[in-house]
Amino acid sequence: METKKQQTNQKPRSKGVSAFLVVIGCAIVAHLFFYLVAGADSNFDEKGHPIGGNMLGTLFQGGWVIPIVITLLLTVFTLSVERFFALNRASGKGSTSKFVMNAKAKLEAGDIAGASKLCDEQKGSVANILKAGLIRYADVEKLTDLHNDEKAAVIQKEIEEATTLELPYLQQNLSVIATISTLGTLMGLFGTVLGMIKSFGAMGQEGAPDSTALAIGISEALMNTAMGIGTGAAAIISYSYFSGKVEDMTNAVDEVGFAIGQTYTQLHGGLGK
Repeated sequence: METKKQQTNQKPRSKGVSAFLVVIGCAIVAHLFFYLVAGADSNFDEKGHPIGGNMLGTLFQGGWVIPIVITLLLTVFTLSVERFFALNRASGKGSTSKFVMNAKAKLEAGDIAGASKLCDEQKGSVANILKAGLIRYADVEKLTDLHNDEKAAVIQKEIEEATTLELPYLQQNLSVIATISTLGTLMGLFGTVLGMIKSFGAMGQEGAPDSTALAIGISEALMNTAMGIGTGAAAIISYSYFSGKVEDMTNAVDEVGFAIGQTYTQLHGGLGK
């Protein structure tokens, strides 16, 4: 019969920042900026045209799609900052790769207490997962009704369960950033189409085309194109960087998980009890 799992002294993992609240906050900031700052009278001449070289006035001419794209861009920046600090905390103290190398050396030497001490010092996600495996390691040594191969499998299962608990924290909000990488570009394209519709509408009038309406339509199209492409590019870069960091951590978990299973088998033999 399996013994009851020991509890660690680690603090419960924070749920992190809610992406929904971030989007709402960014939407409020984006609309205030668009209508109060970019749409301020000081950015336009007496005819309502942007003053030459005034980017805020030109941005305001991009139309109502622009604050939506700005919302997405601000969301990417905010969640990127949140993930930067969250993953730095999850990495623990010092280099993760160095920790894995030292932990493997301790495990290969059969120094379970030393490996456990390293986990206490590291205090990262990889250390948390390895610590759970080491606690289970001490548990299964007391069992008498399982073969050693089965005990090693129990340790491996514990590591997999600990990984399942840690991964949602590591991957939190990355799916939102990935979605914005596509949505930002699509919203920019949508604003571009609206601007081109206005431009062709101005050109389609009888007589001389309305040059003002034509210029506004082209400006709206170009501003939306630029903002959409910039937002999509920022989201792709952010997602690639942080998903790479998460993958490095999961690879480290796989490495130490295999090492602890191999250590138990080597120290206790195969089918023996």
